[in-house]
Amino acid sequence: MIRFAVSTRLFVALALALCTLTPAQAETRVPQSQAEISLGFAPLVKQAAPAVVNIYAKVVRQARQRSPFMNDPFFEDFFRGFSNPRPRVESSLGSGVILSEDGIVVSNYHVVAMATEIRVVTTDKREYEARVVLADQASDLAILQLQEVSGLPYLNLRNSDQVEVGELALAIGNPFGVGQTVSSGIVSGLARSGTASGEGFGYYIQTDAPINPGNSGGALIDVNGDLIGINTRILSRSGGSNGIGFAIPANLVREFVKQARNGAEEFQRPWAGMAGQPVDADLAGSLGMELPEGMVISELHPQSPFAKAGFEVGDVITEVDGEVVNSPSEMVFRMSVAGLDGTSQVTRLRGETRETRETLVVEMFTAPNDPPARSVVMNENSVLPGLTVGLINPVAIVRLQLPLSARGVAVLDPGPYAARAGVRAGDILLAINGNEVTGSEDVPALLEASGRRLRFDLNRRGQRVSLHMRR
Repeated sequence: MIRFAVSTRLFVALALALCTLTPAQAETRVPQSQAEISLGFAPLVKQAAPAVVNIYAKVVRQARQRSPFMNDPFFEDFFRGFSNPRPRVESSLGSGVILSEDGIVVSNYHVVAMATEIRVVTTDKREYEARVVLADQASDLAILQLQEVSGLPYLNLRNSDQVEVGELALAIGNPFGVGQTVSSGIVSGLARSGTASGEGFGYYIQTDAPINPGNSGGALIDVNGDLIGINTRILSRSGGSNGIGFAIPANLVREFVKQARNGAEEFQRPWAGMAGQPVDADLAGSLGMELPEGMVISELHPQSPFAKAGFEVGDVITEVDGEVVNSPSEMVFRMSVAGLDGTSQVTRLRGETRETRETLVVEMFTAPNDPPARSVVMNENSVLPGLTVGLINPVAIVRLQLPLSARGVAVLDPGPYAARAGVRAGDILLAINGNEVTGSEDVPALLEASGRRLRFDLNRRGQRVSLHMRR
């Protein structure tokens, strides 16, 4: 027991020394006094905590009608005014981090999504109204702007690519609404993708610093008080912290702030225009590689920036801007960090001998609207009012999450009537009543000439589907 106590004191002393010294000094200096040993993380918390805020968001949701007779043509008059529930107000609680003295705050998308009212409360109990200036569900990030503020405390963003496994880390937030709380741990892992819930764009820093509900949007800081990530999710079966938490890297947060300040209303990612898969042991053997590494390109759109830079199907991408890439989600992260209208240095492996390493410069841009989609909306006099179709191009591929090889005319919005028949956004129109659809401008005439029966032949995620409906 005595040995354990002594080692704990030495660990705290070392942590304190790292908090107050430059890296060069930290390699040689030891605690100089009992005061240094007893302070722990207190000076670091005093420095960083004022920049971490509590966020209270309200969402007004329209309640659904509960009576099964409300839409019945015979009984609706009898039940009009009954069982008509009022809209309900839902509240969410989370955390945020101030990133500038003029009130730029970062939090999670799921904390403020669809909020009609947002209040931000600082550690000294000041309250501010806030508005969302940029939000992205896939990355689970949101940038807020506090109203009429200046001189606020804020955290500096660290280069998260320099974070190493084993570094000390502190998580600051408002778990369970009990008030601002600080927990300590280490960086447990890097480049965690697909581990936490999300929509496939996840790329996280893993930490064992306890993170619980309410910590979302809070800060994960290093021993210098710099922000290395935004706490976002936990891996837990019980809903409580099991020592596996995830934070969104600061480098992605930096790109969000940049786009928000430039007036972007939606977060813009560069378009890869390719599909790939991680190289495992079996695939490495078939490619003639000594060890599994990188991501092999399995599909490439002709307009992809990688195609323009000279990449081909079968090339293995190993690094982007000097950072290792081993999965599609890592590639998405690297391109997102690179930003639009920039370039990235991409290293590839090609050839049977796998001896040649090439570094190519890839110019980043969004998915081009080429050829023009020429979208057509069916008017109120149409058989299917509200149905919207358009030519498939890179923009439609991204928006509808279609395969890179998709061609033809896609349903952009089924509208109310086609949706009832089972038509979905993203369906590729092959034929209407047996007549081939070659362009979006064909659809209004084919619907007009359809008669009393309609048959849609569709390509839905690679499967042929036929839907029938009567006028």
